[in-house]
Amino acid sequence: MSGDTRVTLLRDLPQARRDFLLRRGVAEIIPESEFISLLNRGTPARLKEGFDPSSPDIHLGHVVGLRKLRQLQDLGHKVILIVGNWTARIGDPSGQSATRPMLTEQQIEQNARTYMDQFFKVVDKDRTEVRWQTEWFSKFTLDTVIRLTARFTVAQILAREDFNKRYNAGSPISLCETLYPLLQAYDSVAIDSDVEFGGTDQKFNCLLGRELQQMMGQNPQQVFFTPILVGTDGKSKMSKSLGNYIGVAEPPEQMYGKVMSLDDGLIIDYFDLVTDIPDGEIVELRHSFESGAANPMQLKKRLAREITTQFHGQAAAEQADQHFTRVHQQHELPEDMPDVFVEGDAEGDGLTRVELARPLVDGGYVKSASELKRLVAQNAVEVDGAKVDELSVLVRDGSVVKVGRRTFVRLRLK
Repeated sequence: MSGDTRVTLLRDLPQARRDFLLRRGVAEIIPESEFISLLNRGTPARLKEGFDPSSPDIHLGHVVGLRKLRQLQDLGHKVILIVGNWTARIGDPSGQSATRPMLTEQQIEQNARTYMDQFFKVVDKDRTEVRWQTEWFSKFTLDTVIRLTARFTVAQILAREDFNKRYNAGSPISLCETLYPLLQAYDSVAIDSDVEFGGTDQKFNCLLGRELQQMMGQNPQQVFFTPILVGTDGKSKMSKSLGNYIGVAEPPEQMYGKVMSLDDGLIIDYFDLVTDIPDGEIVELRHSFESGAANPMQLKKRLAREITTQFHGQAAAEQADQHFTRVHQQHELPEDMPDVFVEGDAEGDGLTRVELARPLVDGGYVKSASELKRLVAQNAVEVDGAKVDELSVLVRDGSVVKVGRRTFVRLRLK
């Protein structure tokens, strides 16, 4: 890890750069005056953000905060990423209306493996310290847990919005869920955090960390909240569980295509939160869009190129743009399609009856047979350009199957 501890002071930056750091992609900083003082003290601040490996990938919703961490790394500050391999067993109840199922250690470990490479698509690996919660929680005894819980009251925990709603609705709240915010707060104590980063849905947890640090004799961390990024459904927070996400490890054509599927009303917010387009240009784009002078399709294509370039480079983004134009605007077949080998019953004239579900599920092109059945019912599955109404279809060697808007495969008869 780099030993360079030089720090650029906030006050030495141009005003536009200071505004970019303190206003762009920022929902709230508590307290902002302390945060500004921290960035002007001349020594590296310890910037904390935690991720629970409750699913195997991170997405653009996570990137909003990671981008802000990278900007502060570039000033010389230290990022500490907490891999929540302990709290993931509970599942973060933030914003949840029901108890989440607990994950196994094996599931958590498998998910965590994919996190490492994806973190470093945004933050600088050489200026990042990765910590695993098991470093401290595996040493906890029942006595430690009791002493931790004794510092807070049931009333404090139930004051949290999601718990309060569930309690008033008579919905179950497990005792282990009520431990989650306490354990996240203890992470801040364990690493002596200066600033904790999180989405606005993490406000209770982050402020609890600030309070616990004071109780345990540490300087209280500042808390830095980033806005919630709405997912591709145009309604809900971007989430793997809702399927409305754009993953940072997705192939360029898939990433580009998902951005192009966004509701027009999200375009400017995405420019604002996940690109480096200058602030002044964002203002111009917003005005142009709201006045009706801008072409939403052209704005979205620019947004898709910007985002795809971040994670795959300019050449891949240009290829994804050409693919989208050819396949989705000019309705041509993609140049490269994976071959899927199938077998079935020959019915003469070169036609063979095959079942689509198993080869498409086994190849990872759909999640399950039930999902494929649903897509067929929605007229979202085609064979050689013709919509199909059942999972058993007649095909030829080389027939092209289109599933949804972006998935194409070529069938090869065994």
